Amino acid sequence: MAEGVAPTSGLVDRHIAFVEALRGAGLPVSLSEGLDAVEAWRALDWADRSAIRAGYAATLLKRPAQRPTFDTLFDLYFPHLVGEGLPSLDPDAEDPAAGRATNAARDNAAAIAAFRDRLAASLEAELRTDGASPSGEPGEPGDPGEPGTAALERLAAEAVGRFGAMPGRQPGQTAYSAYQTLRRLAPGELADRLAAGLLGAADSAAMDPAARLVAERRAARGIGRFTRMVEDDARRRIAERKSPEYVAEVAVRPSIDRVAFTAARRDDLEEMRRQIGPLARRLATRLAKQRSAQGRGPLDFRRTVRASMSTGGVPITTRHRPKRPHRTDLVVLCDVSGSVAHFAQFTLLLTYALREHFGRMRAFTFVDRTTEVTSVLRPGRDPVEVMQELAASIQHAALVGRTSYGSALRTFRQEYGDALGPASSLLVLGDARSNYSDLALDDLRAMAHGIRAAWWLNPEHPRNWDTGDSAASRYGAVVPMVECRNLAQLAEFVQKVL
Repeated sequence: MAEGVAPTSGLVDRHIAFVEALRGAGLPVSLSEGLDAVEAWRALDWADRSAIRAGYAATLLKRPAQRPTFDTLFDLYFPHLVGEGLPSLDPDAEDPAAGRATNAARDNAAAIAAFRDRLAASLEAELRTDGASPSGEPGEPGDPGEPGTAALERLAAEAVGRFGAMPGRQPGQTAYSAYQTLRRLAPGELADRLAAGLLGAADSAAMDPAARLVAERRAARGIGRFTRMVEDDARRRIAERKSPEYVAEVAVRPSIDRVAFTAARRDDLEEMRRQIGPLARRLATRLAKQRSAQGRGPLDFRRTVRASMSTGGVPITTRHRPKRPHRTDLVVLCDVSGSVAHFAQFTLLLTYALREHFGRMRAFTFVDRTTEVTSVLRPGRDPVEVMQELAASIQHAALVGRTSYGSALRTFRQEYGDALGPASSLLVLGDARSNYSDLALDDLRAMAHGIRAAWWLNPEHPRNWDTGDSAASRYGAVVPMVECRNLAQLAEFVQKVL
């Protein structure tokens, strides 16, 4: 463990703060799980940081998607370094103090170039021993602090200390920035150099295209690992000066199932796409259990009384009439414009993955006119291909290119009105922002009339409803408006409605 972390008196307080930070980030950690983690301490060696990390993960986490958030918070509350963390920032300096002073003075273009050479050599050496699979993909990254990543961690700490230092708000204080460190070092520019080094080619243009693609992919992953280490070290330094709680509140992203659709980055969207399948399977299992438990019909009083005769007139076992199974037809109408397109696509994928719980399902997308995309959601298709085709459907869902809910609702009612019937449920997906155009409330009211149920899922926070061109409350007066900003809320809605 890092120096400065009290092994006894401060350890319980640190544990409690860590668990509270996990809960604040959206990870459901119960009191009993926290006690399990404390009990696991007895079997763990506190000198082995990776064992402590694994013990915490085993007792506190429920899903793999929670691991990135857990790792970030673990590194804040149980850091592997304190301060500079190194006896000398310059490996060639004989005197540690002189080494630090020398490096502080040599923060220039030549120093950056020399550091980038060392970084490239370290990355290449690690990638060569990273346990590549036969397909050329690297193995699972090691736990921070293990020997396989120690060299890169030292370089990341040195990089932040040398190239990410900035004057603090108070005189004599120093602040650190991962953004400034990465902007000055530009590690992404080393990708071609690393790919050529991995293949032993002097000229990257002369490499075999397939081998080059694999090498570039491995190089990008190695650079990504170093980038994350720089970000982690900058957070660690800020946490030392302000507090882990401060950094956990302002700088740690929540678990992937609680990242807002409208604020998701590219890597977040890729992780969400990977989570759709497991999420659908969990929901399907849960829904099947619920339906099995609720499968009994109304009480059959006569059969219950007759059965109680064998127990002296005490109705120990009740008898019920058979329950009539019915499955609703689902019609989904999705706004695919702008940032809400990702929200609509993920919702379509999840609802279609649960299609066996509906009689049938039809899907429509719109920007300012409505088009049907049910054929895109064929069973067994790859989610990536589905997402690409849904994105391409935007050109068919737009005439002018500006979102118009009124025009889309009128188009749906005129061309696809027969999709709705007494056994249908309508699900509208969108932010209810119609660029101040006609809202066609009468058309929506006619669509919602005479069907089984209707809901409107809005990916915006309720505090933003009715701001600007939002007509959330006016639409909500016709169809119930439900907040749905992330995968967790989407799963909760699906489970509750089905």
